[in-house]
Amino acid sequence: MSLDRFGRNINYLRISLTDKCNLRCVYCMPEDITFRPRAELLQDDEIDRLVRIFAELGFHKFRLTGGEPTVRANVVDIVGRIAATPGVQTVAMTTNGLLLDKLARPLANAGLSRVNVSIDTLNPEKFRKLTRWGDVEEVWAGIHAAEEAGLGVKLNSVVVRNYNDKEDVVDIARLTLFQSWQVRFIEMMPFGDVSDFQQAGIVSQEELMVTISAELGPMQRVDDGRLDGEAQLYQLEEAPGQIGFISSVTQPFCASCTRARLTADGRLRLCLLREKEVDLMTPLRNSASDDQMKAIIEEGIWHKPWGHKLGEDVIPLNRVMSEIGG
Repeated sequence: MSLDRFGRNINYLRISLTDKCNLRCVYCMPEDITFRPRAELLQDDEIDRLVRIFAELGFHKFRLTGGEPTVRANVVDIVGRIAATPGVQTVAMTTNGLLLDKLARPLANAGLSRVNVSIDTLNPEKFRKLTRWGDVEEVWAGIHAAEEAGLGVKLNSVVVRNYNDKEDVVDIARLTLFQSWQVRFIEMMPFGDVSDFQQAGIVSQEELMVTISAELGPMQRVDDGRLDGEAQLYQLEEAPGQIGFISSVTQPFCASCTRARLTADGRLRLCLLREKEVDLMTPLRNSASDDQMKAIIEEGIWHKPWGHKLGEDVIPLNRVMSEIGG
């Protein structure tokens, strides 16, 4: 068990397999971003070893992120090895869905249990504008392929003011009237070079609930307001699906946080919205023993921050989201 100084049991690791992406979403990265050389990122065997070490420290839930994790070479093999690691209970993935049409079944066969698919609008023109060149039909093909492969499916929508905060939100929420999916609306979070744009674009949970209720009717809380991971869940009347709100900026959930992040370049990031990181790649490549690696990780986890300080205008500037993993 890995405890921090606040008594939180940190048992959930999000692993960024790559900083690369096959989209350029306006809230995530600059269009002309330069990605790191492959040699500067964790190699397959290094990921395997770190997963084993984290599992031995009590981590049992692993989520693969990016950038876009499906563009990582050998992603199916990586999933298979993680799923086979003793102590690992769940392997999930956050993806833009573009490559799921081909990869969903191989990933499911390898041991992936569910996917969170990013889809910020159902409107093809707006989707292309938000992603700079994406095709929403390819995402839908990936979603259907994931379902057919038996993967659990959740839909993630990052809401950006004046881009997709009105009819697009309603369209996505309406899906829960016909599908048993959980759709989740995520507040945009400020990072790095695009933080000014991101701060100006934040749309609060309260605003979204007013927008949705005005069109689709009232929503009832699910599970007395208890969080499902990071999401506070609601349900429209007689809807088989659920609507989740992840309000990291305006309604932080730091007390229940159980997660840490491993960046593609081998840093243990202890809070998404804080710059503090622990370098794992250097000792890993300098032949540190498993016990030495565990000590470094446990020391880092112990000093995990309580939460962000956006209210004090402390904004993480050392990375954009694609370099961290969501």
